[in-house]
Amino acid sequence: MSLRSRLARLSVSSPAHTPDPVPASAPTLLDDLRARMDAVLSRTRAEPPRAPPPVDVPDLPFCVEHTAEGPLHVRTLRLSGAHRVGRAPVTAARAASSELLALLALDPAIASCDPRGALYLDTETTGLGPGAGTVAFLVGLALWDEEAGLLVEQLLVRQLGEEAPVLARVAERLARASMLVTFNGKSFDMPVLRTRFVMNRVPPFREPPHLDLVHVARRLHKARNIGARLGAVERAVLGFVREGDVPSGEVSQCYLHFLRTADPRALLGVVDHNAWDVISMAALVGLYGEPLEGSALEPEDLVGVARTLKRAGYNDRAFEIADAACARGAGDAGVRARAEIAKARGDKARALADFEALAASVDDASVRLELAKLYEHHAKDAARALALVEAGTGEKADRRAHRAARLARKVEAKGTSGKLW
Repeated sequence: MSLRSRLARLSVSSPAHTPDPVPASAPTLLDDLRARMDAVLSRTRAEPPRAPPPVDVPDLPFCVEHTAEGPLHVRTLRLSGAHRVGRAPVTAARAASSELLALLALDPAIASCDPRGALYLDTETTGLGPGAGTVAFLVGLALWDEEAGLLVEQLLVRQLGEEAPVLARVAERLARASMLVTFNGKSFDMPVLRTRFVMNRVPPFREPPHLDLVHVARRLHKARNIGARLGAVERAVLGFVREGDVPSGEVSQCYLHFLRTADPRALLGVVDHNAWDVISMAALVGLYGEPLEGSALEPEDLVGVARTLKRAGYNDRAFEIADAACARGAGDAGVRARAEIAKARGDKARALADFEALAASVDDASVRLELAKLYEHHAKDAARALALVEAGTGEKADRRAHRAARLARKVEAKGTSGKLW
């Protein structure tokens, strides 16, 4: 009930009681309140509404191209060969070794790809999963132009239901690419795009050999434990820190706000975020594909390279890289990698020396297990192997007991005993 209504009720005479009459010349409390209210209301009506202060709202940096599928909203950036992401020049990606990239990716198909024809791709989506309801509302592409350097092309879906021209341009770029480069694209970006092609009844696109940098980053930087998010890799590996970046988890909310309000400010940060993603991928390809002899990778990262080469079956080259990593200060991680690679290539003496050095530096049951095996089978020193097993090798109790019993029999057979450390 309003204040005016409640005040009006006060003027209604109660049938149970009749107050004494008030002289006409003396105003009542009620009359005074009414007069004050009328004064306030008349003053409010007399004041015109105040206009909100002017706000300078920047427009989205997109141009419209008219295509057969409909209007395509495109933003184009051209980066010169001098452009760097932190310490890494993007132009180095043009000369990257596709053979080395193939080894690091454990994908032989990449070895024959020309890095100058690579297409870098990243999507911003309405959800964090590749389900049927997730729309790639912003697709960032980057490719090499002979004259302009790195050409960045961003495609925006301004309204839901206007995906066709974006999908057509993506298919066109993929058809011309020698290889595709993404960061977690195998698990996310490409499944989302495949689903959007199906949902829009667009023929499937051609998929060139796919270099997913997230897997390379995990292998190479494992010893540094920096994680596998692109922003973390940029900071730790490239020395690049984004300022004012929109967190990935907030991207979809920014787009939904833009759809509701048409306020372009909601998307400006997302557009920059997407551009940084594809440009950083080019910088990483240049770094990862650089000849290893002059690589700018940290010693701990070279350990990751060595382990990956070992996994690919290139043990001799892996040993060279591990040895170089140790010489550059890779520490225990480098020594362990070199020991394991030496053992894999049959150099048991080198492996024994490295595992001994490691055992003197760290208290690690798995190192004692490797030493026990080498002492038993290579050095033929069952007593020393038994001492290592008794110190703990991290094995299950039954396996450890079995190994200890076997070594004890060998020690007894040789007639040796006593403290050996």
